[in-house]
Amino acid sequence: MEITIRESGPDDVPVILGMLDSCVEWLVAQGRGGQWGTEPLSRHEKTVASVVGYMEEGVAYIAEADGVPAATLTLTDAPGAYLADLEPPGEPERYIHWLASDRRFKGHGIGSALLAHAAEETRRAGISLLRVDCYAGGDGRLVRYYESNGFARTQTYGGERWPGQVLARRL
Repeated sequence: MEITIRESGPDDVPVILGMLDSCVEWLVAQGRGGQWGTEPLSRHEKTVASVVGYMEEGVAYIAEADGVPAATLTLTDAPGAYLADLEPPGEPERYIHWLASDRRFKGHGIGSALLAHAAEETRRAGISLLRVDCYAGGDGRLVRYYESNGFARTQTYGGERWPGQVLARRL
């Protein structure tokens, strides 16, 4: 399988939302609806506005597997406003938003390829800090996934209802 990564634009919003919906469906099937709920995210105006807003603020990427869109993430210069209460890093950073994959491509390393691409783009910009946040509840697999891709836990946020973890990677 050949993985290529390209910048995405406004025409890719439906593709990105489809990937998010694929993730929700997969999580629900596993009994893990606590992360993103049980309804397709494409039906939530706030989610659509978030995806579009981060794309306008930064750069979104699509990873394609043999020419088929398979995963996405967006890189910006800062975390979302929902993390405004956290201690800022005190240095320039790149921040990952909305990493998601079409679950048909699970296990092919496409998400890891996108994370490596985000690290390279961050290095290329002369920045040495790449951060991401994620759901830290349930079995903790998502946090461990980021750790397996070179990130380390830094700060927690949220609470019992939706525990979150910020992770950082030094480049």
